[in-house]
Amino acid sequence: MTVAATVRRMADPAAAEQPRLLVVVAHPDDETFGLGSLIAGAADRGAEVVVCCATRGEAGESEIELPPGQTIGELREAELREAGRILGVHRHVLLDYADSGMEGDAAPDSLAGAPLDDVVATLRTVLADVRPTVLVTLDPVTSDGHRDHDRIGAATLAAAADIPDLPAYVWTVPRPLIHRWFEELAAARPGSAYADEPPPDAGRPQEEITTIVDGTPYLELRERASAAHASQKPPLSGMPRELELMFLGTDHLVRIQPPWTGGAVERMLPL
Repeated sequence: MTVAATVRRMADPAAAEQPRLLVVVAHPDDETFGLGSLIAGAADRGAEVVVCCATRGEAGESEIELPPGQTIGELREAELREAGRILGVHRHVLLDYADSGMEGDAAPDSLAGAPLDDVVATLRTVLADVRPTVLVTLDPVTSDGHRDHDRIGAATLAAAADIPDLPAYVWTVPRPLIHRWFEELAAARPGSAYADEPPPDAGRPQEEITTIVDGTPYLELRERASAAHASQKPPLSGMPRELELMFLGTDHLVRIQPPWTGGAVERMLPL
C-alpha cells in the first residue's frame, strides 16, 4: 500500500517549528462531521493542519445525483478537499484503501480487510512525512458500529507508539451522549444502519475523557464545511437542536500518549 499523495517536507528550519496537527480518519466527512471545530480551531491558532483519509468512502450512498462520469469515490474526495479548504486544512493525504462498508466480508484491499500490520506500516510512512507536533485520530475502543473507524484508530495509535513523545489523542463521544444519539436516530431515521441498539461499549465513560475543547466559535464555519459534503447526510440531521449543539459545540478527546496521569481536564490541544 502506498501513500497516494506525498507530503513535501519543509526546507525552512523556522517553518519546521510551526505547530502541525495531523488528523487521521477513515472516510471523507469523518474529518468535518466529527472533528470540524477542532480542525478549524487549530488552523485559527496558526497550526498547519494535515488531514489523512484512509479511503474515499466509495461504499457509501449518495444523497445527490452523481455528476456525469464521476464515481462516488471521486465525488467524496472532491467534497473532502472543499470542506478542508473551508476549515483551513493545509493539505490532504489520501491512502489507497477501499471502503470496507458496514457489513459482510471485508475485501482484502479494504481498510478493515487488509492486514493490520500493513495499515500500521502505511501510517508510519505518513507520520514520517508529516512530522506532526500533535496527532488526533478516531477512538478505536468505543465502537460506533463502523469497523473502518475502529481500524484506522487502532492502526494510527500503533504507528504513533514508535514516537512516544508525540502527543496522540483519540476523538470520542461521551457514552451518555452517544446513547442519546442512538435513541433519537432510531426515532428520526428508523431505516438507518445506526438505528439499532447501540453497542454496550459505544462512547467513552465521562471519567476517561482527558480533554474538552470549546468548539462554539467555529459552528458557522463547521456548518459550511458540512454542507460541502453534499452527498452525505450528517449524522445529526433531524436531531433536536439541543442535541446537535451538545455534539457540535464541544469536542471530547482522550490523550493516549503520553499517558494521562490525572489532574485538571485539558481545554485545548498542545499546539
